[in-house]
Amino acid sequence: MDYSEIQIATFVQAQGWLTKMDRRQFLGSSVGGAAAAATLSPSLKADDENRPRVFHVWAMGCSHVGTDKRVGKRESLAEAIRHSESGGNQDGPPFDWDIAVHLGDLSGTQTTPDDEEGREVVRQFAAAKKHRREDFYNIAGNHDASGPDELSMGWFQKWVDPDGKHPEFSGVDPKRRRFPIDGTWERYSFRVGNLLFLMMSDRNDGGPPVGRGKRGGYPAGAVTGDTFDWWKQNVESNPDSIIVSAHHHMLKETTFASGEFEGFKKLANGKFRSYYHGYFPQGGPKGASYLYFVKRKPDAQAFEHYLTAHENAIDLWLGGHTHSHPDDDKGGRTHIERKWGINFVNCAALAKHHARLTTLPMSRLFTFTEGSSKVRVQCYLHTSDHAPQGWYAKAERTLKLGKKFQLG
Repeated sequence: MDYSEIQIATFVQAQGWLTKMDRRQFLGSSVGGAAAAATLSPSLKADDENRPRVFHVWAMGCSHVGTDKRVGKRESLAEAIRHSESGGNQDGPPFDWDIAVHLGDLSGTQTTPDDEEGREVVRQFAAAKKHRREDFYNIAGNHDASGPDELSMGWFQKWVDPDGKHPEFSGVDPKRRRFPIDGTWERYSFRVGNLLFLMMSDRNDGGPPVGRGKRGGYPAGAVTGDTFDWWKQNVESNPDSIIVSAHHHMLKETTFASGEFEGFKKLANGKFRSYYHGYFPQGGPKGASYLYFVKRKPDAQAFEHYLTAHENAIDLWLGGHTHSHPDDDKGGRTHIERKWGINFVNCAALAKHHARLTTLPMSRLFTFTEGSSKVRVQCYLHTSDHAPQGWYAKAERTLKLGKKFQLG
């Protein structure tokens, strides 16, 4: 793209001509693509020259679209998108973001997700009017998984489709990503300046104990050995990058309720009942709240052992999976903690009616500032159930990174 295209596109948008033609047609044209880039890309924003450029990452997860639609007649994903672009219905303000990462569990079913829920997910993504579908980067969670004797992660590949292999269903066009991905739906990376995102999908498929059964989300997290080896290789070959690792689950004993059996309530008789997560004896309940299986080994702690031996190896670990209000501190840990020189942030959940004992709709906004080795993390409440809708100042944090952010 040359500079003259950017100038033209910016002028077109400034004149308001976008409202006079079909938006999809406009964005599909060469000038329309330039306009979208000029509007959204931080490297092209006409900011005050005396102010450093910023890059906003909106992090969320656990939309459980089917559950909220069925139980509460609520569009968990679409509603959050509308809040970000236009503001909430309870005075929550809109906010800017450049890309969004959705950290798994778009589905809410306790059985294999079906095409009806897939179509609903695609429909709700289309609520975005100021952003492209390709501005969302997705990984799979345990509820997105296929069941025994089904195509591995078939629903996720078809309807969510981060690598754009099935655009006729998902609507994802990989050529329209401003920051192209390298990899497949299961594990992929992308870059924004010196920010390197390592995106890993949960592999809770294929039947218990590692994968879900015919019924039940089977919450314990899993990755393949290939994914762990890929992650380690990327970490070791990118020492000059700010590395953001993303998986649906948090690592063991990093954030609230991420310890052994912390997904449940323990009864007086010593037995457990569901609380943050459903209790499934066949599905690795010990590790229901964290990434439990690696190479099919239970409680493997492969990431934990590596990070113990290589402090500061990455900068951020983003996950979700366990839902609660932003002040929860189960196990003596909160939503945002630092361990091994790494910042761990639980970004769940957008849903309201899935795991209703603990779920509260919220998301996080990460603001990276060029030339700074710090990132601002804000918490946005999508309802007024815990505090007024909008920014929850009590949960805001400023986190230290290993390097200064550079857009390049």
